[in-house]
Amino acid sequence: MLVAEPESGGGDPAGVQGYLPRQSCAGTLRRKKDRRIKIPRQQERGPTSFIPAEEILQEGAESAQRHLFIKAFVSTGRVDNITMVMGLHPEYLTSFWKTQYLLLRMDGPLPYHKRHYIAIMAAARHQCSYLVGFHMGEFLQMGGDSEWLRGLQYAPQKLRNLNEINKILAHRPWLVTKEHIEALLKTGENSWSLAELIQALVLLTHYHSLASFVFGCGINLETDQEGAHVFQPPSPHSCDSSPSSDEGMNTSSFSQGTDAIEEVEVLMERMKFLQECQLEEEEVTPEEMETCFEMEKRESLLVTPSGDTVEHSLPPNVLCFVEDPEFGYKDFTRRGEHTPPTFRAQDYTWEDHGYSLINRLYPDVGQLLDEKFQVVYNLTYNTIAMHSGVDTSMLRRAIWNYVHCVFGIRYDDYDYREVNQLLERSLKVYIKTVACYPEKTTKRMYTHFWRHFKHSEKVHINLLLLEARMQAALLYALRAITRYMT
Repeated sequence: MLVAEPESGGGDPAGVQGYLPRQSCAGTLRRKKDRRIKIPRQQERGPTSFIPAEEILQEGAESAQRHLFIKAFVSTGRVDNITMVMGLHPEYLTSFWKTQYLLLRMDGPLPYHKRHYIAIMAAARHQCSYLVGFHMGEFLQMGGDSEWLRGLQYAPQKLRNLNEINKILAHRPWLVTKEHIEALLKTGENSWSLAELIQALVLLTHYHSLASFVFGCGINLETDQEGAHVFQPPSPHSCDSSPSSDEGMNTSSFSQGTDAIEEVEVLMERMKFLQECQLEEEEVTPEEMETCFEMEKRESLLVTPSGDTVEHSLPPNVLCFVEDPEFGYKDFTRRGEHTPPTFRAQDYTWEDHGYSLINRLYPDVGQLLDEKFQVVYNLTYNTIAMHSGVDTSMLRRAIWNYVHCVFGIRYDDYDYREVNQLLERSLKVYIKTVACYPEKTTKRMYTHFWRHFKHSEKVHINLLLLEARMQAALLYALRAITRYMT
């Protein structure tokens, strides 16, 4: 917040009519500090604790970003931290805005305040204080009853009935069945219409995935949000230390830089090799394809965060919206357990099934979701770290398909050996953590993969994760609706 300077000329040196000069403020704070009085301070500076603030605005995209930020300020009165970080990719941000605006602001079957309450419910499953706090404010602005914000038990039963499908979609979407849909649509005082339920499911999956983006990019609380200013600095055990302190314990910065450059060159060589194999049209049988997928599923069991994760204690304003907080992600394939059948993408595709069902029941949103999926999947600047003129489609596909793999979705025509060739272990750990249990993401995970890549490239990965995760959950939900309808 800016502090007004005193007017020039005479007058009260402490500031006429309530104005306080900066020097007086600084002196007051210094005297308080000398007396060992704790002064609240902003917990983190900039939009994200992972990316230096000066790198959020890049020269190459500055004009496009400025235009988008002005639009954001005019329409909402602020440019929030999510917008600032997504602004590294203006084409995607435009598509994201259109979709979110339709979900929250345009005509639809659900009242506006209930849409924000559903966003709160979804974000709370991942302990995302940023989104919970933001939508609590929006809920009240839309005329919502403040009593509901005391916790889920104070909300109407109709909204509380969403709790079961909310937690399943957030953590284990493959468990959604037509019985879950039937229970919500059954006739009665608290029943949902099909149109209402579609909008609710899109909102839930949207905010589950957006929570992944918030944690994956280390988005900071806004300065006016509760918790943004604290008396004590963050715990030194949060593993959010600088890259140098994380990685430089036993190696010099020169050797780190050399290793990081070598990682880039190895990735480039592997991409070139795989592209050459494709040109040679080496035939892979369907059985081999399936075997590779099953191997990748089993291998994903071993891809778990190391001991540097932090168990966050849920703040009361988040915990009150969570029932069964112990329910979380479990690997789709688990040793010694009967696992649900693999979701074969060709049997229920977004293009042929999900898109048309949503468009029929919730006009326009299907088209906007499809545009958003396409924009992020095809987004490229043909660069990788210091290399330009690179075809990155193979890498983007590997990331997208790996996210779907950990959620049990298989593409019959994809050779999953590419995943192991292109995604090194630290990147897999990051992807799986952000997609499946984002609240466990640390800065150390962010800094340990692709160490020589630009921050904008890492943000691009987070956009791919956001959309791949949302599409996976939507496919499970829409398939359950289709089975209910037939």
